[in-house]
Amino acid sequence: MPLSTLFYCYQVLRHFPVFLVYSIDFAYFCKPHLCGIIQNTEMKIKIVNRSAYPAPAYATEMSAGMDLKADIQEAVTLEPLKRAMIPTGLSIALPKGFEAQVRPRSGLAAKHGITVLNSPGTVDADYRGEIKVILVNLSDTPFTINPGERIAQMVIARHEQAEWEEVEVLDETGRGEGGFGSTGRQ
Repeated sequence: MPLSTLFYCYQVLRHFPVFLVYSIDFAYFCKPHLCGIIQNTEMKIKIVNRSAYPAPAYATEMSAGMDLKADIQEAVTLEPLKRAMIPTGLSIALPKGFEAQVRPRSGLAAKHGITVLNSPGTVDADYRGEIKVILVNLSDTPFTINPGERIAQMVIARHEQAEWEEVEVLDETGRGEGGFGSTGRQ
């Protein structure tokens, strides 16, 4: 790592007094989120692929999501305002502290009104069953899902687990209890 990069990481890191130490390697802390250095960190995820299609892959170098395909034997037609659980033929084992988010594909949503009903759907790290996608047709025309069609995208994301601290009163904020559009439209 160049000296200038190390100095930059030092400048950023000295402003963060508490760290969750995953590695003794200083460069690890500087990679993605603290220093803004563009370096890829690869994560190996175990996958069982019982579908007729290749494992999901990133379409471009900077894609956040991987397309999931319909692992169906014959076409499925979604009538307007109807939903269906579409299998993918995939099962995964994520590391602790990560989830797979199943999200709609923008093209299906914009062009056909097809979306993921529980968006984003969450695949927990301890789930070992087949990933299925709950699709809903929000349009006024039937939509046919063909075998192998890209139906959703999956994003691997880090998450935290919270511990509740019960209190009688919450701290005051400028927003208070305002919600559901209370901050305006512009």
